[in-house]
Amino acid sequence: MNETLLGLGGVQWALFGAGAAAILAGIGSAIGITAAAQTASGILSEDDTKFGQLLPLAAMPGTQGIYGFIVAVLVMVFFDILGGNTQLTLQAGLAIFLACLPTGFLGLVTAIYQGRTAAGAAGIVAAGKRAPALVFPALVETYAIFALIVTILMLIGLQAGFGG
Repeated sequence: MNETLLGLGGVQWALFGAGAAAILAGIGSAIGITAAAQTASGILSEDDTKFGQLLPLAAMPGTQGIYGFIVAVLVMVFFDILGGNTQLTLQAGLAIFLACLPTGFLGLVTAIYQGRTAAGAAGIVAAGKRAPALVFPALVETYAIFALIVTILMLIGLQAGFGG
């Protein structure tokens, strides 16, 4: 008989982790983009010539959602879930679930704060200053990238250990 925890087997826990990474990072991206875009929209209502400078600031918090999507796809590909693998043990599924958490949670938090930082940086653009406005939100991006790297490395290690 297959082991379960809370009624979920290994494949379900792996999918839960994949979904959590995509959903949490996606929520963060939606919130972050909204914060940055609201500020950018206000600036553009006064001066539409700044669109090219403001668009990257508004879009930048969307990268975390992309990272969550990448993790979800990697889980399904690395562990052959798309090919119908239903043989993941509970231990493997829980390990995959845990490996997805850095990208999910860091994606959620960093996207929100990156949006706030980008909204503040939009003020640099609005004031017509020559300082590179993307630098401050890029600092926040660093931690989302670190989380993605950690998740990918853990998934690679688990794939080697549990197979796909």
